[in-house]
Amino acid sequence: MAVPEDWMGARPQEPVELHTDRPHAARVYDVLLGGKTNYPADREAAERTLAALPFAATIARQNRGFMHRAVRHLSAEAGIRQFLDIGTGIPTPPNLHEIVQVGAPESRVVYADNDPIVLAHSRALHTSHPQGRTAYIQADLTRPGAILRNETLQRTLDLSQPVALTLIAVLHWLPPACDPYAVVGELMDAFAPGSYLALTHVTGDFEPEALQEVSDNFESKGSHVNVRSKGEVLRFFDGLELVDPGLTMVHQWRPDPVELGAITWSDADVPLYAGVGRKG
Repeated sequence: MAVPEDWMGARPQEPVELHTDRPHAARVYDVLLGGKTNYPADREAAERTLAALPFAATIARQNRGFMHRAVRHLSAEAGIRQFLDIGTGIPTPPNLHEIVQVGAPESRVVYADNDPIVLAHSRALHTSHPQGRTAYIQADLTRPGAILRNETLQRTLDLSQPVALTLIAVLHWLPPACDPYAVVGELMDAFAPGSYLALTHVTGDFEPEALQEVSDNFESKGSHVNVRSKGEVLRFFDGLELVDPGLTMVHQWRPDPVELGAITWSDADVPLYAGVGRKG
């Protein structure tokens, strides 16, 4: 594996406050996946989430499993060779680039996240196959224009060719003042025809009281969880052609054969929608 030269351009120019006194989505997710890159505030938030949603760790694992299946499909079946993963989180192998570069080592991947802790770990662990390239940019999803104009992104990806945008369990974390549909629309508008959007999003369609409790817990710590209905999540795919089987619960999107005989989760157990759409 080759370390990309683009890490130098990703370093923050000024000291950055880590805000370890309040939970961060990437670090809470790391707790639920059994990781160690987290702080007491993140562990407390994870415990409260588990109290309201006993299957929260399962949700995290199923969410990760969808990402694996979706990018494998996009690489092997759709022929995508460029990926932009926003809200990448703490690296947890196998990472996106490791999956797509197995069959297509020339693939290029840009990871973006706003957490400096994620930056540090990504620089150490997101190393590309020599034939391809990986890069990391410290960026905020609420500023899609800045992401698209980033020099490291522009050196790594050719936006005149199809790109797969992955927004895995990140849109529901955007602050209420941010229009998530405008954010997704601006990003997808910048990509060539044949590009794809893959996302997951939490819903209160099945356990509204539990999800409200989770949202209230994060709100009290300065974060936000915005649950959305199936119709509201479908709006992110306006103008795109949904890939079969459409928008489904995360564990029902093209499960691997070995998963078909596993425990059958109910929609209430794993209240996360998942889908992949193609830009015509």
